[in-house]
Amino acid sequence: MFKVQQTIGSVLCCKCGVPMPPNAANMCVNCLRSEVDITEGLQKSIQIFYCPECGCYLQPPKTWIKAQWESRDLLSFCIKRLKNLNKVRLKNAEFVWTEPHSKRIKVKLTVQAEVLNGAVLEQSYPVEYTVRDNLCESCSRFQANPDQWVASVQLRQHVSHRRSFFYLEQLILRHDAASRAVRIKQVHQGIDFFFGNKRHADSFVDFLSKVVPIEYRQDKQLVSHDVKSSLYNYKYTYSVKICPICREDLIFLPSKVAIGLGNLGPLVVCTKVSDNITLLDPRTLRCAFLDASQYWRSGFRSALTSRQLVKYSVFYVEPPVGETTVGGQKYALSYVQIARESDTGNLFCVQTHLGHILKTGDQALGYDIYGANVNDDEMEKYRLHGRLPEAILIKKCYDKERERKKGKPRAFTTKKLPMEMDESRGGRGVDPGKMENEYEEFLRDLEENPELRFNISLYKNKDYQESDETASMTDGEGAPTVPIEELLAELELSEEGEGDGEDDMDE
Repeated sequence: MFKVQQTIGSVLCCKCGVPMPPNAANMCVNCLRSEVDITEGLQKSIQIFYCPECGCYLQPPKTWIKAQWESRDLLSFCIKRLKNLNKVRLKNAEFVWTEPHSKRIKVKLTVQAEVLNGAVLEQSYPVEYTVRDNLCESCSRFQANPDQWVASVQLRQHVSHRRSFFYLEQLILRHDAASRAVRIKQVHQGIDFFFGNKRHADSFVDFLSKVVPIEYRQDKQLVSHDVKSSLYNYKYTYSVKICPICREDLIFLPSKVAIGLGNLGPLVVCTKVSDNITLLDPRTLRCAFLDASQYWRSGFRSALTSRQLVKYSVFYVEPPVGETTVGGQKYALSYVQIARESDTGNLFCVQTHLGHILKTGDQALGYDIYGANVNDDEMEKYRLHGRLPEAILIKKCYDKERERKKGKPRAFTTKKLPMEMDESRGGRGVDPGKMENEYEEFLRDLEENPELRFNISLYKNKDYQESDETASMTDGEGAPTVPIEELLAELELSEEGEGDGEDDMDE
């Protein structure tokens, strides 16, 4: 079918006589811009205040907003600072490059507005922001007195080790949760965090509640009072208590809790602690989850902890009779024949959830149920009636494999919070030797458990060099290690070695 092609006629501009498509003003774009300036009355320059200590910008009257250089948050902040921008329609906004040390931020705005006889004109213009350094209230208070704080968070866990705090420290570093803390102090059975603002302490406590089961109490103390203006100055203290249940602990559930979990256990193993507690019955592979509110209502404690683990030798492993996966971790139910390493003549057969990794001749760590001293009357009744197994295996032991790598650096390293030691008790609050051994156990747990290192950041160790012996151990039956693919290259910028930093980036 033949179609007539439609063409748009052109008219002459009433000013310069140039042919152009018709519009309501009968003027070309150049003549229209010479007649009308839609950016008249809009701000072309403005002054903003920046805190160099914490990297925040002042949103009048008293709000400080944290934003990175040339980020979307900074662009939104700059646009909101402009007045009379509602008279036009904003079409586009983008940064114009400036030297970072020039104290200038330039933004190119594209706006539209109706002009003569309803014609729509689009125009771009730059806005220059002059950055003035000005300390925010919390930073100025800290500069005057670094030890001055408004809110403190006292984090405690009443257990005999600090493995939970090592893991929590890595989570805090990963999410940059303690960046607003003015001081961090390591004390006996916990850590103290000091903040210059109550809102920062509130957000930190809220972060803790999302990663570990906690309960907390807030108290305040009056520091000063202005009678004329009725202003009160308080210091706030948050007493945060982490649940004493840790990973690999053996728990004898109270009867009410076991019934509420569908007659689970009552002898269960804690396999994971996050915002809830994961419990696994090693004899049936049934699992259950307890959130913080459910736990604190009962408040039970561990029957045996990782400090009471006993080494066993595995003499025979039967094929698995059942398998399950809990939170990405695989378990297989098997019957194994074991004996204590200190008494290899006394063999006994038990059920275990480690049938997928144990082999004949391996070593395992577990709990000696009948040889342990347990302060639990209900568990004692079960034990007297012979209703408990002789042992519960917890994990495979790699001590023999690790002896061959003793003294050699690991392929990974971790960062640490800038903490100061508590000297109020004469340095007796924290034992450095005990902490070093517990940190070594924490690093071994990271190597053995991929799920444990899923939410934390591990970095390449510059002192590590992979040898042929190490490669053969990782490929064979050696101790588990962290794959190189999971490690991050730590970027270090310095004026002396900028080339080294570029090499790290290439890696």
